Amino acid sequence: MGILERISEIEKEIARTQKNKATEYHLGVLKAKLAKYRTQLLEPVGKKGEKGDGFDVMKSGDARVALIGFPSVGKSTLLSTLTNTTSVAANYEFTTLTCIPGVIEYKGANIQLLDLPGIIEGASQGKGRGRQVIAVARTADLVIMMLDATKGDIQKELLTAELEAVGIRLNKPKPGLYFKQKKAGGIKFNATCTLTKVDEKMVQMILHEYKIFNAEVIFREDCSSDDLIDVISGNRVYMQCIYVYNKIDQISIEEVDRIARKSKCVVVSCNMKLNLDYLLDTVWENLALLRIYTKKPGRAPDFTDPIILRGGASVEHVCHGIHRSIAAVYKYALVWGASTKFNPQRVGIAHIMSDEDVIQIVTKK
Repeated sequence: MGILERISEIEKEIARTQKNKATEYHLGVLKAKLAKYRTQLLEPVGKKGEKGDGFDVMKSGDARVALIGFPSVGKSTLLSTLTNTTSVAANYEFTTLTCIPGVIEYKGANIQLLDLPGIIEGASQGKGRGRQVIAVARTADLVIMMLDATKGDIQKELLTAELEAVGIRLNKPKPGLYFKQKKAGGIKFNATCTLTKVDEKMVQMILHEYKIFNAEVIFREDCSSDDLIDVISGNRVYMQCIYVYNKIDQISIEEVDRIARKSKCVVVSCNMKLNLDYLLDTVWENLALLRIYTKKPGRAPDFTDPIILRGGASVEHVCHGIHRSIAAVYKYALVWGASTKFNPQRVGIAHIMSDEDVIQIVTKK
């Protein structure tokens, strides 16, 4: 029996098993088996040196955004509209057959936008080049899930399920769970909160399914068996996702209003170029990029060429952004902006920066 058949059998058994107190241990073990087989499906063991066909795009710019969606939802049209790259768009499915990169120039940042081929049902099992598409999506900083507003929420549910199956968790925080495999000592289980979804017996059964008999597990929040399996697998990717509903010019204004009020949802029309400015603002907000402006002593700040950094960056990251040698001779810095209590404030190299801060670095002589 192949991996796909085993996955199908386990999924059917999970579907027909009633969920109650008596079956929770059995379901936990089944979910662990399912996660193991799906991992094997994504990383097949082949001949030494054997490589599959795929597409790799060099990461460039300050952030990477992946466009994911079913065929003919408007991904290529959006790429052509937001960037200077032309992606072939037509009124038939599977127009795009490879990954086409473009660059969005926005607020001084260069954001790489990837137009990926349309996903079909079963993409997580390799159908329709789904494996290659999902492999590229895992390297992105943000996912834009492109949906057809005329087809309701069914596309969103199907795509989310396909991405969940390959270990991409959308708009979810990492579980508050500590896990470390050890060489001896048995399984040490502890929890700093009341657990309602799992207990020590279920944790042991799931670990045994993975052939793990010596480990330390600490629950810092009320996690489920799915969260434990994710942490044990260690190959899950947690990323932000914006749900973009295209073709709003073909539905009623009441339906547009309903969709727009949902969390993480943006309504657009690529053909009529409606609401694209708000989409760019939402992308910027979810990427949490920082614009840091530099200032030389006795001169005005340079607001023309900001240093673009990720949220949570410190003065040390700014030093590396200017030149890698500056951090070694760093003395102190003067910072103006939202990250300071007064302007200017003298700060150390560990000071956390905010968007649109101005910095003047003083080095050792």
